[in-house]
Amino acid sequence: MTTAVSAADTVLQQLKWRYATKKFDPSKKIPDDIWKVLEQSLVLAPSSFGLQPWKFFVVRNPEIRQALLPHSWGQKQVVDASHLVVFAIKKDVDDADVDRYVRRMAEVQGVPVENLEKFAQVVKGFLNNPPYPLDKNEWSARQVYIALAQFMTTAAMLGVDTCPMEGFVPDQYNQVLGLTAQGYSAVVVCPAGYRASDDPQAQRPKVRYKTEDVVDYID
Repeated sequence: MTTAVSAADTVLQQLKWRYATKKFDPSKKIPDDIWKVLEQSLVLAPSSFGLQPWKFFVVRNPEIRQALLPHSWGQKQVVDASHLVVFAIKKDVDDADVDRYVRRMAEVQGVPVENLEKFAQVVKGFLNNPPYPLDKNEWSARQVYIALAQFMTTAAMLGVDTCPMEGFVPDQYNQVLGLTAQGYSAVVVCPAGYRASDDPQAQRPKVRYKTEDVVDYID
């Protein structure tokens, strides 16, 4: 019980510590062992049907990151942070994407692909004849935000700073990074690294509504 309480306290402490970092220290890099955990937080992120209609582009080339700066509203996090992750959707997911996932499922679970045919038809039916008006790319974007949340939370637990950013021009990112030719499109960007000691945002109290204003229990 003591261990569980300590773990709970640590989680809450790190969630309070986290903020959207406005100024990163460019001299501080995420160690490889820590980055591997963050990388796996992306790989292990949940998605509807487990379909994973995404790809995460980690931009390491400093010249490319500099080229992205004008398309990021001049926000220097994209060049100063240790790592820059571009969260992208697979455009217009279709039956081929479902088949690819089912083949991977069969491989991992050690079952014949034929055994998963009913599941495949359910997913294809949802995509092709959805039970409600559905824009597949918007649906995929919502899945990407689940991965973003897992990445940011994992980072906070590891003492790594992040800054989720929608303040960029997706079409220009797609062009600079060559995403369109690969069938992907940028949705959201998240620099990760370590806050600069003089970032004034780090000292500002986190402004949130009271718990009772946003959490309602229905008994």
